[in-house]
Amino acid sequence: MQYLSIKKEEWDKAIEQLLLSYIIFAAVDNEFGIDYEIVNSENIGRISYNKAKPATSLKTFFLPVKENVTSGAPLKKQRVIIGAPNCDIQGLKLLDEIYLDKDFNDIFYRERRENTILISIDCFDKQEHCHCTSYGIKPWSDADADLAMIRTGDLIVLRIISPKGQDFVNQFSLVQALRDENIISEIDKAHKKAESLLIESNKGLPDYKATGIIVKNAGDEIWKRYSARCVSCGACATICPTCTCFLLIDKPGFEKIKQLDACQYPGFERVAGGEDSLNELPRRFRNRYMCKYVWKPQKFSSIACTGCGRCIEACIGKINKNELFMELAPGRS
Repeated sequence: MQYLSIKKEEWDKAIEQLLLSYIIFAAVDNEFGIDYEIVNSENIGRISYNKAKPATSLKTFFLPVKENVTSGAPLKKQRVIIGAPNCDIQGLKLLDEIYLDKDFNDIFYRERRENTILISIDCFDKQEHCHCTSYGIKPWSDADADLAMIRTGDLIVLRIISPKGQDFVNQFSLVQALRDENIISEIDKAHKKAESLLIESNKGLPDYKATGIIVKNAGDEIWKRYSARCVSCGACATICPTCTCFLLIDKPGFEKIKQLDACQYPGFERVAGGEDSLNELPRRFRNRYMCKYVWKPQKFSSIACTGCGRCIEACIGKINKNELFMELAPGRS
């Protein structure tokens, strides 16, 4: 694997110059944690490196909460998104399967994907509910993004992943091949340490396939018990990198508005005449897990949960899906 490097000071200067040509977003350290901001000369120094993870999932850049699909405006500039963790990069693979389907592709989604350069970050630490490795995902990207980025001391280290990433790097005149074996060795050690930390902290959590089996076979009691704390706010679905349900709303003047929906909202499956197969809370609650771990794997090759843990963090009712799965796992009493 080839590594390139550039001094952090020169990287910041180059990014600032590229603001003339690109709209650049980055994961930035702020008083509340880490989240995406539009990059400007004042916050370049607060771009987050080697840390998990932005509060907002990458999905938001490609599937807006609300958009007009009859008169949507094209992107005026190419976008660059800096600091996406691999859990979010992998989540885009499912969105691509859905929205870039050869027979039913979404032209707005396609335009955003084609006009976005994705620079992922290597996670050298974890947050409390991160569990990407449980589902076979590494805490760093070696595919599917355009570039991967690490900060080590006063250097920014880059891995080129795609031709689009190579074209972007070609704009940095001071980038050079990294030949310091000590730095490369330290990066490898940091990868292994992060992976081991994630594996150790999620012992007993079933993998993706096993979770589908136990969810499918679970009885009613556990769904009733865990859903008793659910307030149907939909936070788990709206913050999820792979949940994509939406409504099409007709407006005057033949306009159509596409608006993200969530299966945890009351009335999600209500149809004409008032029939609603998910009118009971435990059924709605179970539906989300069946969708992610049973039904999606039957139709798509990409997984529908990438272990980011945001649904646990966002839950007002403090529902921890991993505790539910571990309770259902074979060998647990």
